[in-house]
This record gives sequence, structure tokens and C-alpha cells, in this order.
Amino acid sequence: MRTVIVGYDGSSTADVALAWALDYARHCDARIRVIRGWTMATAPRPASMTLGYVPPLEEFEDAVRQRLRSDVERVVAERGAGVEVDCDCVRGAVANGLIEASRDADLLVVGARGKGGFRGLALGSVSEQCVRHAACPVVVVRDEHSADVDRIRD
Repeated sequence: MRTVIVGYDGSSTADVALAWALDYARHCDARIRVIRGWTMATAPRPASMTLGYVPPLEEFEDAVRQRLRSDVERVVAERGAGVEVDCDCVRGAVANGLIEASRDADLLVVGARGKGGFRGLALGSVSEQCVRHAACPVVVVRDEHSADVDRIRD
């Protein structure tokens, strides 16, 4: 079965990219693997974390995976009928994780830009790295905010 990797950071652009990937996967009989990158600074806090106790990394990873599942739930419910969807997370730089995952994928789908800091960019750093270094074809999905960048430049 074909595998489509989707980079997902929780942004509205990531929702559009996931919806596109779900439609593609349904037509091509592929499965979706949604990946979110995380660091200790970006991970949601595990329920076991208390003042003076820092849980093991596995609990942070589980918290990230649970949040990811929760974040993609609506889009998958709306567009994912009949498509197998797995959620995974990678600790560290998200571009590196997506590029590594692309080695075992048929297609990598990312949004043009996510939650990163520079709103005026037409292409974010993660999508740029994926386009340059992925081991499979890459689809960069734009949303209405990407179109605004074109209007600003005119």
C-alpha cells in the first residue's frame, strides 16, 4: 500500500494540506502518516507532570501524539472516510523528521508555511527544506494566507 506523509503543526495551512492528502489517498488507495515534530519547549505537558517532577521523555511524546490525534480528528472525520490514518511524532527538528520519513514514503505533503514567525514568506523553512531534500515527491499546499502574500507583492 502506498504511504503519504503529512507534516502537521496544527496551523490552518496544515489542515488544508491534510485535507488535500486525504483526498489524494482515497483516490490512490494510500494510507496517511501524519507527523508532528516536537521539542521540550513545544510539547504539551503530560498529566503526570507536577511541581518538582519532570516525567520521562516517553510521557512527553505520548502527550504530543495525543494532542496530534485530537488536532487532526475534525479534518479526518470530514475528509478521511475509508483512509487509514496513523499519527506519529518526531523529537527534534521537524524538517529532519519529515525528510527521514520521506525515505519510506511515496509522497510528502506539507503546507506552504505553518506557525513559524515570518508571516510574509510564501514558503516556510520546513517546506523549503522538504522540497530540497526529501527522498520522494513533495506537494506544497497553499491556503488563502499564501494567496495574500502574492497580493502584497503586486
